[in-house]
Amino acid sequence: MLDFVDAWLNAGIWVGIVLIIFGFIALIKGADWLVDGASAIAKRFGISDLVIGLTVVAFGTSMPEFVVNMISVAHGSTDLAITNILGSNIINTFVILGLTAAIYPIATQQRSRDFDIPMSILAGVAVVVIIFLRPVITSQDKGIDYIGGIILLLIFIYFIYNTFRHAKDHPEDPNVDEVTVKPISPLKSILFILCGLAGLVIGGELIVKSAVNFANRLGVSEAIIGLTIVALGTSLPELATSVIAAYKHNSDIAIGNVFGSNIFNVFFILGTSAIINPLPAYEGIEIDAVMAASGAIITWLVIKSNHERKVTRWGGIILLLAYSCYLTYRLLMV
Repeated sequence: MLDFVDAWLNAGIWVGIVLIIFGFIALIKGADWLVDGASAIAKRFGISDLVIGLTVVAFGTSMPEFVVNMISVAHGSTDLAITNILGSNIINTFVILGLTAAIYPIATQQRSRDFDIPMSILAGVAVVVIIFLRPVITSQDKGIDYIGGIILLLIFIYFIYNTFRHAKDHPEDPNVDEVTVKPISPLKSILFILCGLAGLVIGGELIVKSAVNFANRLGVSEAIIGLTIVALGTSLPELATSVIAAYKHNSDIAIGNVFGSNIFNVFFILGTSAIINPLPAYEGIEIDAVMAASGAIITWLVIKSNHERKVTRWGGIILLLAYSCYLTYRLLMV
């Protein structure tokens, strides 16, 4: 698909930069259009705002990572598929949450402390355990195969069930998002969905092809490109939402935004990717997986360290410094 892009990429690295920027724009805008169109159609069928928020909107915000992973798997770029998820989770926690807290301390709700953050910790730990247990159980190399993918998806089903049950039993909980569905005509809704899907596919293709091209030109692994450029690009919606919320002193929504995304990324997207195509380990995967798990652990410890149960400014600074050290070390490994 989009084979002509290969010829453009051969024209030079600056063309690749333009294409990957355009890819991120198409990817993010496509996800917005898809959510708007699907939400409007769901509303017309009498589906409640709560269900729309927990399904259409929640899945829609993770579509950039999902599409990039599916296209990466289809192209055989499995390193890119894993690092897109691990890198996104690392950036979500250490950079987005850290930057948000450094701007304005983040208040947390009990649901986040008791369920969302522990589930995010479990997500990171599960990846580490599955990667290291694969050689023991199957006598194959480290990585995530279809068995690991099924385990991740089963945990995701439990997460969705628990979230729906909690939202139904506690509609007044601040963590239960109120969704305002835009009134759109059926024809326009379908057009939004089609344009959204087109944007996602085109954007995903441009990103994956450009990322592989960058890796080849720069002489670095696809894993490094996935951990940095691709992961940061697919995390842009979360970054924008969290920073704006912090600026408006509504930074508490950043917790649900970040850890909800992390949970979706690992249990749903990584699980689905591994079922479609086994994801073998790459050099440095142990460090990345442990780092992804440690972000939620550090956040939980910071919250427990003060009576206000906030992610404090110094906690945000710690997260940012930890990411700086990690990124420096990973780049030096190249």
